[in-house]
Amino acid sequence: MARRFNTAGPCDPIRHHMIPALSRLPEAPGLVAQEAFFVVHAPRQTGKTTALRVLAHELTARGRFAALHFSCETAEAAGDDYDAAARDILFQIRVRAEDNLPAELRPPAWPAAPAGSQLSAALRAWAQACPRPLVLFFDEVDAVRGQSLVSVLPQLRAGFPDRPRDFPASAVLCGLRDVSEYKALAGGDPSRLGTASPFNVKLKSLRLGDFSPDEVAELYSQHTAETGQEFSPAALARAYELTGGQPWLVNALAREVVEEIAVPTSETITARHLDEAKERLILARATHLDSLASKLAEPRVQRILSPVLAGGSLPLEPYDDDVAYVRDLGLIAPNPPVRIANPIYREVIARVLSSSIQESVTASPRSFIRSDNSFDFRKVLVEFAGWWTENGEFLTRRGYYDEAAPQLIFMGYLQRVVNGGGYVEREFAVGSGRVDLHVRWPYTTPGGERCEQREAVELKTWREGRGNPLKAGLRQLDQYLDRLHLSTGTLMIFDQRPAAPPIDERTAITTTTSPAGRTVTVLNG
Repeated sequence: MARRFNTAGPCDPIRHHMIPALSRLPEAPGLVAQEAFFVVHAPRQTGKTTALRVLAHELTARGRFAALHFSCETAEAAGDDYDAAARDILFQIRVRAEDNLPAELRPPAWPAAPAGSQLSAALRAWAQACPRPLVLFFDEVDAVRGQSLVSVLPQLRAGFPDRPRDFPASAVLCGLRDVSEYKALAGGDPSRLGTASPFNVKLKSLRLGDFSPDEVAELYSQHTAETGQEFSPAALARAYELTGGQPWLVNALAREVVEEIAVPTSETITARHLDEAKERLILARATHLDSLASKLAEPRVQRILSPVLAGGSLPLEPYDDDVAYVRDLGLIAPNPPVRIANPIYREVIARVLSSSIQESVTASPRSFIRSDNSFDFRKVLVEFAGWWTENGEFLTRRGYYDEAAPQLIFMGYLQRVVNGGGYVEREFAVGSGRVDLHVRWPYTTPGGERCEQREAVELKTWREGRGNPLKAGLRQLDQYLDRLHLSTGTLMIFDQRPAAPPIDERTAITTTTSPAGRTVTVLNG
């Protein structure tokens, strides 16, 4: 059976193309050898479970440890019932041990223990009975909540001094978030877990990273080796550009091209195929993308993403737990500056937040296509100006992502009129004071010539206490146009000052000359 690109569940090297799991956690074997307690965390669908299962198998196979990977996810339903949570976790341990460990390494019957001590008593009995030091990977540990988490972590912490003879030599907590977030999972009260760190015996936190460009190429080359179908160099570069190396997205793009678009194996996969696959994934709202979108309504997420989407500035705080939280979710890049993690997430976030705008636009997308099949972008600006005059004040007062409301409104309108015939690429940069849009419209003329029309738009907001952003916007637009190698563009300025003129008086389309001498269209709104 041919291997496939996997987008559901852990990878199996027999059935799936995959990067060697141990190469993604190179520090973990050394920490286990030190009998360390440590944390492994990463956003969903990055390959944590795959890597940990392989690591547990390898550690056991080498003969020094008895290592077991298991999930704590079923304990989520126990809520604050910590006895039920402990029973769920111990049940998962036994099931996984019977499936993955030889008989002599499996746990004995669990001893009777007082409420709140079941887990530590069971692990102590197993460590004492097992002929090898135990290594336990608590996957999905952040599914355990409230009093159950308050019970589980101190039991592990209390057994730490007795390892390896009377307690597991190494315990690894694995989940979506780093240990600093466990206080929130325990109920939000810092006193509920009792210490400055709820797992203060941990030696290190490891974050499973995204694929590098070389790893994307290695993964895709496995398909080439087995089928003969090549990815062009531009396709490999585009795959990394679109995904930022996020493992699920890298696999999903390739699967969409190979299985759903079904490019014949006799053809080389191109960057155009990757762009089509990206659009299909976004429109289909696959489970992974939907799970990300569901986080957008959370106040902690909105507090960080709203200024990012508007090009504004984050609140100045010595340490911002909300940034760490949104980073652990995978919505923003793992390193500064704060920015959305990759272009596909940018698309998903912008489309989800502007979806109600798209639904309310009545203009027909076909009306913006000229007789030669090019895109009438001037008509888009004219009709948007009229639509903004009618609806802008109402829509910007709804209070949801209000800092980025004008930008989201225009992006929703533009997405509706482009309607799958073209592409809108977005760039958000916190602190830049702007949002940049690159519209690409591929088309074929009546004579059969293949062309691509490109338009650049910069969005800025004029807020209370700030000067007119026109001059800064023109300078920034020049820089953007230089990068895109375009001779002209559009600057849109949304006046959101309380004392701004009425919307029907201030909304107008004019032209001006940029500092670089370009003729630029300016839409004031």
